[in-house]
Amino acid sequence: MTNLEIGIWSFPLLLILIFLRIPIGVAMLTAGVVGSYLINDSFLMILGQFKNQTYGTFSNYSLSIVPLFLLMGQFARLGGMSTALFKAAETWLGHHRGGVAMAAVGACAGFGAICGSSLATAATMGQVALPELKRYGYSGPLATGALAAGGTLGILIPPSVVLVIYAILTEQNIAKLFVAAIIPGILAAVGYMLAISIYVRIKPDSAGTRAPAPYRERFQALLAVWPVLLVFIVVVGGIYWGIFTPTEAAAVGAAGTGVIALVNRGLTFATLKSSIMETASSTGMIFMIILGAAIYNGFLALSQLPQEAAIFVTEQGFSPWLVLSIILLLYLIFGCVMDSLSMILLTVPIFFPIVIGLDFGLSTEEFALWFGILVLIVVEVGLITPPVGMNLFVINSMAKDIPLSQTYRGVLPFVATDIIRVIILAFFPFITLALVRWLY
Repeated sequence: MTNLEIGIWSFPLLLILIFLRIPIGVAMLTAGVVGSYLINDSFLMILGQFKNQTYGTFSNYSLSIVPLFLLMGQFARLGGMSTALFKAAETWLGHHRGGVAMAAVGACAGFGAICGSSLATAATMGQVALPELKRYGYSGPLATGALAAGGTLGILIPPSVVLVIYAILTEQNIAKLFVAAIIPGILAAVGYMLAISIYVRIKPDSAGTRAPAPYRERFQALLAVWPVLLVFIVVVGGIYWGIFTPTEAAAVGAAGTGVIALVNRGLTFATLKSSIMETASSTGMIFMIILGAAIYNGFLALSQLPQEAAIFVTEQGFSPWLVLSIILLLYLIFGCVMDSLSMILLTVPIFFPIVIGLDFGLSTEEFALWFGILVLIVVEVGLITPPVGMNLFVINSMAKDIPLSQTYRGVLPFVATDIIRVIILAFFPFITLALVRWLY
C-alpha cells in the first residue's frame, strides 16, 4: 500500500472511531499515530513527532487567546451582561410579533461580541431567554430553534475562538479576519430575525404578545448595556486601531469583564474558582483537539495527500466555483457528525491548499479571508443540524419539556437563512471584504 493510499484510508478509520463515540481529539491522534507508523515503521520517529508537534503546537503565542476569550465569556455571564442585553432588546422589540424571540437573537449577537464561543452563548442566553419565551406563549419549536440558531453567532461575530484557530492554520492576520466577520455577522442576526418574522406570520399561534414598554423603561434598559459596548469597543477597537495585539486585547477584555462582574457583585471567590475551572476544562478540551489534529495533519503531510489532491484538482481543470461548492457541501455533511472546531482543524489543512491555487479574481490574502468566513458560516450551520448539532442539545437540555424532534423542526427556517446567506456571500465577495478594504 502506497503512502497516498494510507492517507486516503485513514478517513474511514477516523469516521469509524468517531461513530464509536471516541472523543474527536483522541480519534485524530489515533489515526495519525497508526498512519505515521504504517509509513515510517518506527516507534522512535512517532515519539519524536509527539515531542516536536506538542511543543511546536502549544508554543504558538496566538493560542493564548483561547483561554482568555473563554474566561472573558465566563466573567461576562457573572457580570449580568447577558441579562442586560436581553432585557434591552426585549423592551425595544418585544411588543412586535415574534419580538421576544427576535430579542433573544439580538442578545445572542451582543453576547457573542464579548464571548467568542457558540456553545457558551447558547447556554447563557438559553438560561436568560427561555423563561421569558415560555412566559409569553412562544411555542417549543420556535423558542428552542431561535436560541439554538442565535447561539451560533458566538463563533461568527468577533472575537471568535474558531476564527483565531483558522487564522493560525492558514497564517492569516487575526485582526483582518475579525473585520471581515462583522458584516456577515450582522447579516446573520438580521436573517434570523426575518426568519422569525416570517415564521410567526405563517404560524400565528406560535408566539404570544407582550405589551409595549414605556420609552423611559426602554432607555433605562439601553443604558444598562454600556459595559457590553465598553468591552467590545476596548477589545475589538483596540485591535483595529493597533493599540493591542489580539492576545493583549483578550487579556484586557478578560480583566475588564472581571472588574465589571466584581462591581456587579457577581464575582466572588467561589464563582471565580468556578470560572477558572470551567475555562481550564474547556481549554483542555480544545487543546486536546488541536494536538490530535496536529498529529493527524502531520501524518497527512507525510502521505502527501493534501499536495496530491491540490495537483489533481488543478490538472483536471475543474471550475473554481464547482470546487468551492463541493467543499462547502462537504462541510454541511461533516457538520451532521462533527463539531465546528474539529471540522476546521481536520479539513482546512486539506482543503486550503486545494482552493488557494484557484482563480477567483482575488488576491491570495483576500481569498483566504473570504474563504475563512464562508467556511465559518457553513461550520456554524453544522451546529444546528441534526443529528449532532451541538447547540440543539445544549438548548434542549434546558427545555426538558420540549421533545428534541420539535427543536429539530424549529431550527429548519434558520438553517434555510444560513444557506441563503452563504450563497449571497459566495457570489458577492465584496460584501465580506468591504470593511477590510476600507480599513486596511
